[in-house]
Amino acid sequence: MTDIVISMEHPRQDDIIAMVHELDIFGEALYPPEANFHLSIDAMCIPEITFLAARQGRELIGIGALWARAGVDFGEVKRMYVRDAARGLGLGAKMLATIEGLARKRGLKSLMLETGDLNTQAMKLYQRAGFFRRGPFADYPDAPLSVFMEKTLD
Repeated sequence: MTDIVISMEHPRQDDIIAMVHELDIFGEALYPPEANFHLSIDAMCIPEITFLAARQGRELIGIGALWARAGVDFGEVKRMYVRDAARGLGLGAKMLATIEGLARKRGLKSLMLETGDLNTQAMKLYQRAGFFRRGPFADYPDAPLSVFMEKTLD
């Protein structure tokens, strides 16, 4: 893990666009269209979203984002994904900790997220990081395949 660097990057880069597409395919294989709440590359290019890329050398191996909407005291974890070859290295936990650090610096009171009920690896990661289940938030519907989670930041 020592040669892996997580940094803020603009999402409109070829390798990031390809990874976001890979993540979309992953979600679409598990869930019907109405159960996928993807943010497009264009939607992630707003000031309220901080996009992170994890690289091993020049190779992109993971992504994640913090959406700090104006007028609310929580941030949302978005677009978390680690390539298969990089799983098991603790990168998901490191990415999540980086997002949490950004949220704390912004003075946010909590982090929230939506994931799917079949994405058990992600749910385990979030639970280990201190997230707990909650109901829908923001503009999410009470979707039967969604799992909503929150972590209070001290």
